[in-house]
Amino acid sequence: MGVKHGNANGETKMEKQKKKLPIGIENFEELRSEDFYYIDKTGLIREFLRGWGKVTLFTRPRRFGKSLNMSMLEKFFSIDGDKSIFQGLDISKETALCETYMGKYPVVSVSMKGIDALAYGTAFQMAVQMVNEVAAKLYYLLDSEKLNAHDKSEYQKLLDDHMTEAVFCSSLKKLLGMLEKHYGTKVVLLIDECDVPLAKASANGYYRQMIALLRNLLGQTLKTNDSLKFAILAGCLRISKESIFTGLNNLRVLSVADAECDEYFGFTDTQVRELLEYYGCSGHFDAVKEWYDGYQFGNTQVYCPWDVICHLAKLHTDKTIQPQNYWINTSNNDAVKRFIRDSADVSAKREIERLVAGEVITKKICQELTYPEMYQTIDHIWSLLFMTGYLTRRGKAEGRLMKLAIPNLEIRDIFVTQIMDYFQEHVREDVPMLNSFCDALQNKDVENVEKVFTQYLKKTISIHDTAVRKGMKENFYHGVLLGVLGVKERWGVSSNREMGEGYADILVEPDTGDMGIIIEVKYAHDGNLKAACQKALQQIASTKYEDELADDGVQEVVKYAIACYKKQCKVMLG
Repeated sequence: MGVKHGNANGETKMEKQKKKLPIGIENFEELRSEDFYYIDKTGLIREFLRGWGKVTLFTRPRRFGKSLNMSMLEKFFSIDGDKSIFQGLDISKETALCETYMGKYPVVSVSMKGIDALAYGTAFQMAVQMVNEVAAKLYYLLDSEKLNAHDKSEYQKLLDDHMTEAVFCSSLKKLLGMLEKHYGTKVVLLIDECDVPLAKASANGYYRQMIALLRNLLGQTLKTNDSLKFAILAGCLRISKESIFTGLNNLRVLSVADAECDEYFGFTDTQVRELLEYYGCSGHFDAVKEWYDGYQFGNTQVYCPWDVICHLAKLHTDKTIQPQNYWINTSNNDAVKRFIRDSADVSAKREIERLVAGEVITKKICQELTYPEMYQTIDHIWSLLFMTGYLTRRGKAEGRLMKLAIPNLEIRDIFVTQIMDYFQEHVREDVPMLNSFCDALQNKDVENVEKVFTQYLKKTISIHDTAVRKGMKENFYHGVLLGVLGVKERWGVSSNREMGEGYADILVEPDTGDMGIIIEVKYAHDGNLKAACQKALQQIASTKYEDELADDGVQEVVKYAIACYKKQCKVMLG
């Protein structure tokens, strides 16, 4: 039975039940069999098979569909499973490829996402459990007539949750060997989230132990392994070959900078238009593009799939919902935090400001870093930001030199948020300057209020992006003022408090108890600071902010207008 829906003109029409949105669905078979909307990425199979290497590593930022694509590859190659889930998809048109490869191989699929611990011992147990779970899925090997008693004894060791490191490091190679014996054909190996254990180990102080463990595991599995048909790995970072891939000469890396398979991670412009149209949200295309598009992978510009789907889920039920940041809560954003923290020199601060303003920065990018190297220098952090999706390439690269930009408004929002968080954490570093500002404010010394606040703005990372809404810019300077005023612990400072017939930007009540200070902050988008101040004073007067203070017995009410433009400010007294 159809459901009636009203359109923008108040008209109604019968609409068929829509497919479900695949929020968080990473299992390809579930997605296809349970009637979820699927943007066809099976062309990845075709492109991979036309030029596959023995070991291929795909690197993409988080939330760009790596795990779903790995699940798709597993279902395509695996001897087991329902191949009807590929009917009608792009790869089904490749008859010869399907006849040669589809359903022809035993597949071992591993995800290292769960190896996340504060200490090496716990991390190793998680790695063992990973192998236990993979081996348990192949329990039929114990009944295989192709395996001898020794093989089955070795298989039993892989079910033991107390296995030694030596057994663990040979585990995948042994599993591949047993599967080859059982099926009489070579094995496809898929390893997802291969860099997660190293990231966690680096953050928690056991990197050397973890790198040695994975180097031994992958070295035995991927090098000179006659049972291996090919291996595909996926992760966020292109880990240096001198780390876990030491001595591996057959590694092919396809990163965000490479043109091969560039359109199969993320949504293209056409795909997003079709998706929005399907759910009756075409009118929101421009906003979705502004917030979630802008990544350049190889030669293709793509949207972040996670963000598009999360936002569409909200739009589908509430057409008035505004775009928001869905990516920020899927990670701790350490790369941006460290970048801002380590940008101590003036030139680095200015480069951040230029990026937030929508400009392009040219930098030398090194994609082959080990985890200990990533935060060693500000240059390495530029590379890390590029590889993890906080920055993207614009135009063609010239060797390692790349023109970098913030992809979209969502990522820009992350930068702005982290800039403000950093400012709030370090605002008290120059207490004498902050005290002089507060004293001038209390003494109605307009000249020094303006002078000191201007000096302070010159030291901070400011936001003057033409693409950022005026209200957001005002919020930035509003936040800076609140941080400065916070140095006076005994003062009462409130923000956006309801007063009179409106809301005061900032209300300050010094500890003398007889004074109230009202501050209205404006951003002079046209650079006319005086006009912006006058507008702020008019707003204070029209909303009668001071009436409530007078009713509370405050003897003196001081009204300030503070207008800002980039690193300039003007202060006027009402």
